[in-house]
Parts: sequence; C-alpha cells; structure tokens
Amino acid sequence: MPRIWVQVLESENRKTFHHKIMKKLIFVRHSKAEEPTSEISDFERSLTLKGKSVANIMALKLKEKEKSLGVILSSPAFRAIETGLIFSGVFKIPYDKILMAGNIYYKHNLQTLREDLSRIREEEDTVTLFGHNPSFTELANSLSREGCNFIQKCGIVAISFKITTWSELDNNLGNIEYYLKP
Repeated sequence: MPRIWVQVLESENRKTFHHKIMKKLIFVRHSKAEEPTSEISDFERSLTLKGKSVANIMALKLKEKEKSLGVILSSPAFRAIETGLIFSGVFKIPYDKILMAGNIYYKHNLQTLREDLSRIREEEDTVTLFGHNPSFTELANSLSREGCNFIQKCGIVAISFKITTWSELDNNLGNIEYYLKP
C-alpha cells in the first residue's frame, strides 16, 4: 500500500514541476480624450464624455472575459488614469490599488516594461496596463507570436505567456487571447 502512495505523490510532483504558470498582460489604451490645446498640456488632457461612456462599455466587455484585472499599472497622464478609474469602478477595485508607472507615458518598450514588471510579485499572474499608442501597439505586436494590429482608443488586447516569472518575458513568446474593440 505505501508503494502506491509514493507513486501517486511522485506523479503529482512531476505534474507540478512540468506545468508552466501562465502570465497575462492586458493592454488597455486610454479612451477618447480632449484635443490638445495651448491651455492644457498633453499630460493633463481629460477624457471626453463619449470617451468616458466608451470606457465604461469596454470595462463591462472586459468583465465578461476576466474576473480580475490583477495588478493595475497606469500611465500618470490624466486620460489614462481616468480610463483606469472607470475600469476599476466596474471591477469594484479600490482606486488606491492603481499603481503609477511613469515609463508607460513616454516611449514604453520591452526594457521599460520589464522594469515596471520587476515591481510586481511573481505570485501575480495578471497585470493590466492603461496607457498610450504607439507604444502599446508596438509592444503587443512584438510580444505576441501572431502580431497585433493597431490598438484603437479604448481597445483591449490580452496576451498570455507560458512563463513562470515576469523576468522571462520576451518578444514573440505570447499568444493573443483576445482583442476587444470599441
């Protein structure tokens, strides 16, 4: 009898050892914002009423796909934060759980993404980012095997990776799970 239990335990350990944890990045481009003016800096532009409405609709669409947003990283630009706040409201996540990542605002790339992800505990399997183009489209395109087309305003792209740690993240390792368009 003990021999059977040893075999069961050994086979369970092998399964655990060979199983790769899935990590997921969800890119959410900010919704429609005010046009740039001389009175308001690009950084301070707010969402339009239509942009707020579309963000709410897209958050509800995302909620049909995901139970949680995981860790939320947002560009500090106001339009990205506003989009993140709308999504947080729909997912009933306290607003103070949104982490700011200055890298997302300007020239976000694989290196700066890795820097941002190094702040995340390895137990966290999902990270949702709120930010901007062209960086989001370029990152989603390079990270996924199949490539990614232009991410529209308030578009959502989820990419999953068969990796155990965020530090393993690299180009062409991910698979696009879905692309939700407004």
